[in-house]
Amino acid sequence: MQTPVLRNGVVAVLASASLLLSACSSGDGPAAGEEAPSPRSSPASAPASASPSADLPPAEGSVAVVKTLTDGLASPWGVAALPGGDLLVGSRDEATITRIDAESGGKTLLGSVPGVAPAGEGGLLGLAVAPTFGADHLVYAYFTTESDNRIARLQYDEKKPPGQQLGAPDTILRGIPKGSIHNGGRIAFGPDRMLYAGTGETGDTGLAQDKASPAGKILRMTPDGEPVHGNPEGDSLVYSYGHRNVQGLAWDSGKRLWASEFGQNTWDELNLIEPGKNYGWPDVEGKEGASGFVDPVAQWKTSEASPSGIAYAEGSIWMAGLRGERLWRIPLSGKADEPLARPQAFLEGKYGRLRTVLAAGGDKLWLVTSNTDGRGTAKPGDDRILLLKVR
Repeated sequence: MQTPVLRNGVVAVLASASLLLSACSSGDGPAAGEEAPSPRSSPASAPASASPSADLPPAEGSVAVVKTLTDGLASPWGVAALPGGDLLVGSRDEATITRIDAESGGKTLLGSVPGVAPAGEGGLLGLAVAPTFGADHLVYAYFTTESDNRIARLQYDEKKPPGQQLGAPDTILRGIPKGSIHNGGRIAFGPDRMLYAGTGETGDTGLAQDKASPAGKILRMTPDGEPVHGNPEGDSLVYSYGHRNVQGLAWDSGKRLWASEFGQNTWDELNLIEPGKNYGWPDVEGKEGASGFVDPVAQWKTSEASPSGIAYAEGSIWMAGLRGERLWRIPLSGKADEPLARPQAFLEGKYGRLRTVLAAGGDKLWLVTSNTDGRGTAKPGDDRILLLKVR
C-alpha cells in the first residue's frame, strides 16, 4: 500500500469540496442538448495549416453509428477493453463493474468495488486493464472514498459466480484530494506500460500549481503505484501540472500523450502533454501565449464541449462532450502546436451527453453516453454503448 511520493515528501491534504462550486459551470457541465450530417467546425479552433498526405488523416472525416451494443446502463463512467475485446464498464454511482460481450452486448456483473463513496462528481471513475492481464487478471480502478480519491487494483476471476468475481481492492495510491467537483478520474496504461492518471483540483485552484499535491495533475507511476524513473522529479508521481480537471487520456501513433481538460467559464482544452510542463491553470485558461505555460492545441467554448474521454483512431483524436452533447474529431498534423484542420462535431444532440470514447481497433470506436448521472435528461434505453465507424 502506497501514499503519493511527491516533492518534499508532502501528501496533499483534502481539498475543500465547496470552493469555486459557483464557477463549475463547465465541470461535468449541466445538460444543454447513421452518419452524422453536416459536421460543424469550431470557430475557436486552430485553422487548417497542412494538406493531407498518405501519412495524414483527411481534413474532413465522418462518423457512422454501426449499432447499439448495449443499453440500460446506470451512470457509466470508466470503460476498459479486455484482451479478447469484451468491455468492462464501471457505474459511477452504483460502484459496480460489469462485463459487456463485444458481440452480443450481454452483461455479466463482476461485482462491487468496496469503499466507494459516490457524491457529486465522485464515485467509481476510471478503469484500466493491466497490460499483464493474461498472467495476473488485474483490473485497476480510480475511485472516491469518504476521505480521498485513490487507485486500487482488483483481481478478476471469471470462473466465480456473477457478482462475486472481483477480489479485494489492493490500494496502490491513496491521498489524492477529493471534492464534490473536479475529481479527475481517468486512468490508462501507456505505451511504456506505466499507469497514468488524470486528477482534478477539487475546486481548490491553488492545488493545480502546487507540485507537492497530486491534485490538478497528470500522474505517472509503476503498476505498483511508485514514481517512474524518468519522471520530471525522481521522487514524484507528477508528470505534468497546472490542470483544472483532466478526464481524458490517449496516445497517438507516435506515442504522444494527449489530454482533455475542462475549462471554467471560457475555454475547454485539448493538450499535448510533455513531462514537467505547466499547463497554466488557474493563471491561464485557453490560448494566451503566456510565458512559462503550454497553450492547448485546440480549444472550445464550454457550451460546445465540456470534454471527458478521448481516444485515438484513424489519425485523429476523438473527444466526447458532456454539456456539448457531441463527438469532436481533431485530425492531427504531426505538429505540436496545431491540428491538421479545424475540429469537426458529430452526433450533435442525438444521444445526449457523451462520457467516454474508446478505440475498438482500426476505424472503430466505442462511445458511451452519460444521461443517467443526474445532469442529463435520460431517455428510454439510457445509458448506452454505441459502436462507431469513423474516418
